[in-house]
Amino acid sequence: MPRSPRPARSPRLGGLSAVVTGGSRGLGLLIGQELARQGCVVTLAARDGDELERAAARLRERTGATVRVAVCDVREQAAVRELLRATHARDGLDVVVANAGVIQVAPVAAVGAEEFGDAMDVMFGGALHTALEALPYLRESRGRLALIGSVGGLLGVPHLLPYSCAKAAVGALAEGLRAETTADGVSVTAVHPGLMRTGSHRQAEFGGDTGAEFGWFSAAAGAPLLSMDAERAARRIVAAVARRRARLVLTPAAKAAQLTHGIAPG
Repeated sequence: MPRSPRPARSPRLGGLSAVVTGGSRGLGLLIGQELARQGCVVTLAARDGDELERAAARLRERTGATVRVAVCDVREQAAVRELLRATHARDGLDVVVANAGVIQVAPVAAVGAEEFGDAMDVMFGGALHTALEALPYLRESRGRLALIGSVGGLLGVPHLLPYSCAKAAVGALAEGLRAETTADGVSVTAVHPGLMRTGSHRQAEFGGDTGAEFGWFSAAAGAPLLSMDAERAARRIVAAVARRRARLVLTPAAKAAQLTHGIAPG
């Protein structure tokens, strides 16, 4: 009787140079940790230098990998340009993960154009700046780019509308870039996580009835049936990037929400 074929192994990332924006905490830090565990030289980028140093020390202790830090505000394209130029000059550039983000939780009556603009500047602008500045180097290395969207970008989520709008733009950017860069040997992976247990409710901004908004968001973000263990999510994201997948939607609840929205948008 013929043997069943063995499952394909994930491509090896060991020895590659990776940059993760929004890498000082939460999902970004865990993605950096998984890349470090796989043998990458990892550069974590974020706005808070002290938080970055603490995060890097933690990863070095846990993985023994080379972990570097770079203070960078992804809203500023020139800052992103310098981050990636310096990384490429020092280590090369093979994997880039655009993860920087903010979460604003409030009814639309409690937010204005400024909040929508802030969300777009950080999440869409940050992803755009990172992609545009990374692509020349990734074409050279035939590298990998991941843009972290959200299930909130696949359907409009009440009380998270600035976030949803920005993440929808990130998803469109990832799909278009993949179509345009495949011929250059660059892969672009659109990642759409659902709720994850990253402690994001402690970093979110709340408006309106802040107590009520915090209550529902923190309960949902910590519920095992709705949310996903963040370390497991990071492993799956890195595996998808390694395999050059086009798209990854995480958590059964997110997949169900996406399917239901497609059948019955209301």
